Amino acid sequence: MVHLYCGEGKGKTTAAMGLALRMAGRDREVVVAQFLKGSDSGERLALAQVPGVRLLEVPEKVKFSFRLTPEEREAERVRNIRLLAQAREAAAAPACGLLVLDEVCAAVNTGLLPLEDVLDCLDVLSCEVVLTGRDPAPELRDRADYLTEMRKVRHPFDWGVRARTGVER
Repeated sequence: MVHLYCGEGKGKTTAAMGLALRMAGRDREVVVAQFLKGSDSGERLALAQVPGVRLLEVPEKVKFSFRLTPEEREAERVRNIRLLAQAREAAAAPACGLLVLDEVCAAVNTGLLPLEDVLDCLDVLSCEVVLTGRDPAPELRDRADYLTEMRKVRHPFDWGVRARTGVER
């Protein structure tokens, strides 16, 4: 089944990684592909220590999409297409119980990953798939068996508190 965690609130990636931990705890393999994110995040550091969780490679740092030059945008688009193909191949293994496509909605929204590629991936996989990100395409919302919207009521960022290690990153 397809799980979609979306919305403006905090917790989309956290929920996806919680499901990854639950699946790994039941001795099922997990594949995690993170789009538009670098390697320095608390969840990656923790999941790297969990047997059965395969974290697909991401760059050390990633620029915000609106700061990319046209050349960087194209390179990032190619990298994201390759990452999705790698995730699709890894998740096709019979032992795979879960594929997490973290921030895939944002990659699609910014034009850095074709929606058709994501839909094709969903068509062929038989494992659970988690999609995360803001403003998912209607086609992704329609495909979701589980659809959870995180709604921000209050967040310290609104009054100038920057992302804190261990909480937001």
